[in-house]
Amino acid sequence: MTITKPGEADIALQSPTEPPSNLPDGSEGIWPARRRRIIDWLVIETRGERFIDNIFVELCNRLVEAGVPVARATLHFRIHHPQWLGARVLWRKGLSEAELDTYAYGVEDSIEYLNSPLREFNEGAEEVRGHLDDPPASGKAYPLYDELRAEGLTDYLIWPLYHTLGKRHAITFASDRPGGFGPDDLIFLKDILPALALVSEIRLKNRFARTLLETYVGPHASEQILAGATTRGSGVTVGAAILICDLRDFTKLSDLWPRDDVIELLNGYFDAMSEPIERHGGEILKFMGDGLLAIFPLSNPCACSQLLGAIDEAQAALAVLNEENLRKGHDPLGYGIGVHVGDVMYGNIGSRRRLDFTVIGPAVNIASRLETLTKELKRPVLLSKAFVEKAGCAGQLENLGSYVLRGLDEPVDVFAFSGRR
Repeated sequence: MTITKPGEADIALQSPTEPPSNLPDGSEGIWPARRRRIIDWLVIETRGERFIDNIFVELCNRLVEAGVPVARATLHFRIHHPQWLGARVLWRKGLSEAELDTYAYGVEDSIEYLNSPLREFNEGAEEVRGHLDDPPASGKAYPLYDELRAEGLTDYLIWPLYHTLGKRHAITFASDRPGGFGPDDLIFLKDILPALALVSEIRLKNRFARTLLETYVGPHASEQILAGATTRGSGVTVGAAILICDLRDFTKLSDLWPRDDVIELLNGYFDAMSEPIERHGGEILKFMGDGLLAIFPLSNPCACSQLLGAIDEAQAALAVLNEENLRKGHDPLGYGIGVHVGDVMYGNIGSRRRLDFTVIGPAVNIASRLETLTKELKRPVLLSKAFVEKAGCAGQLENLGSYVLRGLDEPVDVFAFSGRR
């Protein structure tokens, strides 16, 4: 293994004066042109490809066709994601698609990472190289090297892939040729890295923008925004089942509990509510302090049934969370859920420069009033007659009668949901 620190001698980026010895007879004169064609393809012809993994597979196949003995290659990216620290794109010779893996936060404390060449690289090495056909005793004995030897690989190296402002990612190449990569192969590979860095950064930034929107406004709203819904008032009228949920006595809890305990409580509560909603096809549009607003678009004919399924699962998850709170000596969490159905305006509202992508309309107001009514009736889930008729679920619910809701002239028939389990 060779570790080259920044500032030490590096491989030149000029084209070699002699072609690699492993090319077929008569091809020596066109070898630099092959490299040029790969770079041109990267810069110009990949503009229509959205995903870096597809580009990487094609790149590796083109390298093999050009005579570079690459048998395995990976890209390692640090990504901006609420759940994942990084992602890996893995290509092996003969694969038509890359393998994609994500890594959770905390992976850098794992034994696997601590005893890996990637750790050497992340500590500042400009190159980490393992000559795998050397005796295992020569150089650093990483477990990964044993795995690569077992695959018949003979050489392995890691290089940086630099993005804007020095953002440093990693690329690896492995060879199965006896003796591994030659000097000309290394020059060939080094020459394509600047172009690959540009191409990969564009895709990574595009993915980051999409992830950012999905994280803060949800997947459906993010698609609308990316498609051009970025002006105030832009939006559409849609039919939807609306769910509004609120945590009870949160102000009291936040005054009495330590800050970190309050954050942990809120995260557990939102996990219990959010995961069933998303799993059943709902879209969470916003978190409002200790509450949330979600819709289930009626373009899905099962939307109302799926909303009830989400509430059912959420109640079970909240029961488990409350058992944990009791074990910790805390009071169980109370909550209120209001459900209605109707047409809503789905789009942008706000000031000229600061927008919120949400839903508004009388149907949202009724769902909010029903959630408030749960405090008075001491029932955690209340649904309107309009929703119950749309869902066809009156037989599963308890009719509580009619109630006048603030801001409405006519009373609303209200039903209580106790779960379907």
